[in-house]
Amino acid sequence: MGIKSFKPTSPGIRGMTVSDFSEITKSKPEKSLTAPLKKTGGRNVYGRITARGRSGGHKRRYRIIDFIRDKYDMPAKVIAIEYDPNRTSRIALLEYEDKEKRYIICPDGLKVGDALSNGENIEIKVGNAMPLENIPPGIPIHNIELTRGKGGIIGRSAGNACTILAKEGEYTHVRMPSGEVRLIKSHCYATIGQVGNIEHNTISLGKAGRSRFLGIAPLSRAVAKNPVDHPMGGGEGKSSGGRHPCSPKGLLAKGLKTRKVKPSDKYIIKRRK
Repeated sequence: MGIKSFKPTSPGIRGMTVSDFSEITKSKPEKSLTAPLKKTGGRNVYGRITARGRSGGHKRRYRIIDFIRDKYDMPAKVIAIEYDPNRTSRIALLEYEDKEKRYIICPDGLKVGDALSNGENIEIKVGNAMPLENIPPGIPIHNIELTRGKGGIIGRSAGNACTILAKEGEYTHVRMPSGEVRLIKSHCYATIGQVGNIEHNTISLGKAGRSRFLGIAPLSRAVAKNPVDHPMGGGEGKSSGGRHPCSPKGLLAKGLKTRKVKPSDKYIIKRRK
């Protein structure tokens, strides 16, 4: 796993970096574990833009990932490491003893041929999934459940890793990648290890076209628009807006607290800020 740069043979290549994909062992996905993926272009059922900055993008198929890891005490073997266009991390293809195949988020250090397992009384090993109550403090974990049986929803991006700080009654203190410390029920499952593709955040897209491949459309500056399109638009010449930065609907964009008090706030011990 490394980063590859290029000779500046064109303006788009200059400064562009890509992953060398050295860990990838299979080029085409398992057909039975893929599904169609439709695009909305940021538009709702009436054709109106509700999410700005979304458009186009390369055609993809969705890879069905096993976030729940519910085949307990059955050994599985890693048969391939693959690229997934829908996420920043790599995915690993597992084959269980009963010949069923499933994709999982690929942790750092996992290789083809490794044996993995899911369950309560299994080895503390990278890629194994078990309840938080059975994992010692200080070990990096990812793909953490908030509700037992719902599947992992925390710590799934490239390079992410959470840490168990302490255990108190039926709850476990878990530090998130953002620095937030949260209480999670100890019977919830998590996977051992740090998510792979750690160098993803150092990649430079290099040109606007690569953003378009990802489905990211360009956004115009607010002060460059007309008054009918944005509260900060209009004015003679290069005016600086004349008011605090805001969204097209007039909501303040810097400093306005928009978070609502949720019942789950009681589980947050320390905020990330």
